[in-house]
Amino acid sequence: MRARMRVLLLVLAATVFVSNAQTNNSSNDNKQQQQQQQQQQQERSIWDESIKFTTKTKDSCTMVVSGAGDYTRLRVSCKGPSQGQTPGRSYYCDFQGKPNLCRAYNLNPRHYFTQMMWELRKLSHACQGPKVYRTQMCKKYPDEAQMTFLASWPKTTTPKPSKPVQEPRKPVVPAQTKPVTTPKPVKPQPQQPVKPQPGKGPQTRKTTPKPGKTTTRPTEQPDSKASRIASEYCWKSFQGICTYVISWFQN
Repeated sequence: MRARMRVLLLVLAATVFVSNAQTNNSSNDNKQQQQQQQQQQQERSIWDESIKFTTKTKDSCTMVVSGAGDYTRLRVSCKGPSQGQTPGRSYYCDFQGKPNLCRAYNLNPRHYFTQMMWELRKLSHACQGPKVYRTQMCKKYPDEAQMTFLASWPKTTTPKPSKPVQEPRKPVVPAQTKPVTTPKPVKPQPQQPVKPQPGKGPQTRKTTPKPGKTTTRPTEQPDSKASRIASEYCWKSFQGICTYVISWFQN
């Protein structure tokens, strides 16, 4: 009896273990299915619902996401405002990448393209931005996980700068030297005497003697020498007579 009871308990334990394992497996399968369904719904919401924005120059643009094999493709279509009777400009551009390599993209893919839209609306032309867009949520991932520029219409090409046309060089003609003309000698004009102005005394000009010339003093006359000797040796009242006498002796 005891052996039979042990066998029954072992059978019951095995069945309970198997049932628990089946329930766990089924719950895991259900979770995986739910995650796949959520991801598919998110992808459908991105691919079905477009993202709209306006550029800096008031161009109305639309972002549409689609799948191309392992890649995710994005098309940005824009149309500018009409000016009077002339319709506005129309253009589009395509981007391609593998943003599903980014973990944050798989959690919220629509926000990935919303962050990209924030950069596109800062431009004057939505298709003339950077070649690779790095969103904030997947900034650390390589270029393969980013949306890269593919093509655009109409094609935007930057014109090459035109080369300046070189003019033919003219032969250099040596400059003719003009003959040196010697200035004619200027005749010295006689200086006119300056008339004294009324009320003012005569103005005397200071003349500086020219260097290099020696002036010879005239010999003293006997009368001046006699008067000098008379002023030294005679009284003042007799100087005239002394001068006459001394000059008479000298002659």
